[in-house]
Amino acid sequence: MVFKEGKDTKALHGNFVFWFSYTSAFMLKKEDHAYYTFAFYNLENLFDTVDDPNTIDDDFTRDSKLNWNKSRFRKKVRKMGKVISKIGVEDIGYPPAIVGLAEVENRYVLEQLVSSNFLRNLNYGIAHIDSPDERGIDTALIYRKDHVEILNITAHMVHVVNEEGVRDYTRDILEVRARIAGQEVYVLVNHWPSRRKGVEETAFRRMAAAKRAAEIANQIRAVDPTARIVVMGDFNDDPKSSSIRTLIASEFYNPMELLLTRYEGSVNYRGDWYLFDQVIVSHNFMQQHGNDFRFEKADIFNPGFLKDRNQKRKGTPFRTFLGKWYGGGYSDHFPVFAIFSIKRP
Repeated sequence: MVFKEGKDTKALHGNFVFWFSYTSAFMLKKEDHAYYTFAFYNLENLFDTVDDPNTIDDDFTRDSKLNWNKSRFRKKVRKMGKVISKIGVEDIGYPPAIVGLAEVENRYVLEQLVSSNFLRNLNYGIAHIDSPDERGIDTALIYRKDHVEILNITAHMVHVVNEEGVRDYTRDILEVRARIAGQEVYVLVNHWPSRRKGVEETAFRRMAAAKRAAEIANQIRAVDPTARIVVMGDFNDDPKSSSIRTLIASEFYNPMELLLTRYEGSVNYRGDWYLFDQVIVSHNFMQQHGNDFRFEKADIFNPGFLKDRNQKRKGTPFRTFLGKWYGGGYSDHFPVFAIFSIKRP
C-alpha cells in the first residue's frame, strides 16, 4: 500500500476510519503476501467503425455526424490501453490483474484493446458475452492470464421496463468466476441504466438492477456460502443512493463511500462530482485476522494526464467527445480500483 506525499489518506481498521497525512511516500507490504489490483473503467463508447444493423450505433460509423473513423478508433484504443496499464502501478508496482469494462461494443474492440501498444506484452485475456443493449454496448472483463484463471463466465439479464411498461433492453450483469493465486473470487461487472431522462424518473430502473445483482450474489452464496464476491461497475448512482444501499444490504461493504467529495469523484456533470464508478466487496474480504485474501484499499485513478486542462472544465475527465465535438481525450469517467492481498502458500 502506498501513501502519497502530501496527500490525506484513509486507512481502515475494523469498523473505524482513520485519516493520516504523510509527508513522504512509503509502502506497507508484507513479504509473505502478493498484491493484486482489481479495476473498473467505463471507456466512453469504444465502438468500431462498422454499422451493426441490429443496434443503434449509427453515431460511430464512417458517415456519421461524429466523423468516427479508423484513425480516431485506433487513437482511442491506444489511449485506453495506456490508462489501464498504469492503474495501481504506483501502489503495487504492476498493472491490474482484473479490469471490468463498460461501454465496449463487441469482442473485436476488446481484441484491439488487449493487443494495443501498452497492453500487448501484459498477456490480457477477454471475458465477454454480447448483451441485448439497444445501443450495442456491453460489459466485459479483461484479465492477466499469467495470474488469473477463468473458471466460468455467465451473463445475467436485467429486466427493466420503461414508463409505458415496455421492456427496456439494457446491459447484462457479467459474472466471472476466477482463480487467482489459489483463491477463488466471483466478479460481477455492472453498467446500470442511465439518468438521461431524469434522476427520479429513472431511479426504479437502477433499483431493479441493484436487486438483480443482489439476487445473483445470493445465488452464488447458496452454492458456496463462503464465496468472495466483488461487485464493480458504472452504477449511475452514488454510494449513498437507494439502489447502492439496497445492494450493500445484501452482505457487502462499500470501501468507496468516503471517496466522493465536492472536489473529487469519477464523473463530473455541470461542475458537480459524482461517484458512479465503484468497487464493492463482500464482508469476508474485510476480516482482519486469519484472512488469506483481503481487501487493502480503494481509490479513484485520476492522474494529471487524464484531466481536462480547459479552464472551464479543468480537473474533470478529459473526454473523447463533448457532445458532438471531438476532444480526442480518454473517457468521461475516471477509472476506479481496489487492491487486495493474498497470502503466499
